[in-house]
Amino acid sequence: MNQNTQKLHKILAQSGLGSLRDMEALIAQGEVRVNGQVATTGTRISETDVVTIERRKVRLNFSETAPRVLLYHKPEGEIVSRDDPEGRASVFDVLPRVRGAKWISVGRLDFNTSGLLVFTTSGDLANHLMHPRFEVEREYAVRVVGELSEQQMQEACREILLEDGPARFERIRDNGGEGTNHWYQVTLKEGRNREVRRLFEALHLMVGRLIRVRYGIIDLPPRLKRGQFMELDPTQVKRVLEWAGMEALPVSQRDVLARRERSRAGAGAVKPRGARAGAARPARKSPLRHPARTEAAPAGQAGRSSRRSTKT
Repeated sequence: MNQNTQKLHKILAQSGLGSLRDMEALIAQGEVRVNGQVATTGTRISETDVVTIERRKVRLNFSETAPRVLLYHKPEGEIVSRDDPEGRASVFDVLPRVRGAKWISVGRLDFNTSGLLVFTTSGDLANHLMHPRFEVEREYAVRVVGELSEQQMQEACREILLEDGPARFERIRDNGGEGTNHWYQVTLKEGRNREVRRLFEALHLMVGRLIRVRYGIIDLPPRLKRGQFMELDPTQVKRVLEWAGMEALPVSQRDVLARRERSRAGAGAVKPRGARAGAARPARKSPLRHPARTEAAPAGQAGRSSRRSTKT
């Protein structure tokens, strides 16, 4: 066997075409061809091979370089998809273009949910951050009409049976509120469809507003307004890779030049939906928290709060 060959699905993901799981599924569906022949799971390729997806030749990246990571403050009213039959606004309409790759969304937020969305050009990194076996924490601020009892908060952290299986919060904190509106801070280690909303519905409370404020060690930066994006610098990307248990890779010269060009041009802001859409100014404080803080309830603030907090 040629020792210079590599697994097809890995190279496709490394080239920014999707996560490892997405590429494996695409190959299994028979959509990928190598030198005109339908590829199968386990197919290996070299730099001399021609790969097509849906009969279109794809540009492959065989040299591993540091991925790019982008943070976006998603407003309500946008979908996390490139293809929508209803023609609704998409988060991908706002993101800066990336040459030779594409932005892969790390998880999704539904149409009526706002907050932190993480994008990367690495299918491998996206897989590490999304796959259930890695148990990456997601943290949300939730506004509901009504209030949970102490018993309900404890129940939510044990187990609630939903239609697609049992689910629970890792932690829940009562952040108080006024009138009929009440805020809670909740943390989960998975990202099933509408899971936070369905858990509250099972407790007989309707969610009025849902905001994701953290994904793993990445916080939603306070200065990142709705509709704005910011890209992590190489040092921050290195920290994310190390935290995810991945090898820190060198930054490609192309990406260095692209970052400089965006900096000169105001970070390439795109403003299709009002003045606030586009690139944010660089944050004064890093959006990455110390890894140990992700294990504390929540955001390491439990010891400074007199409000109710429940965790497993």
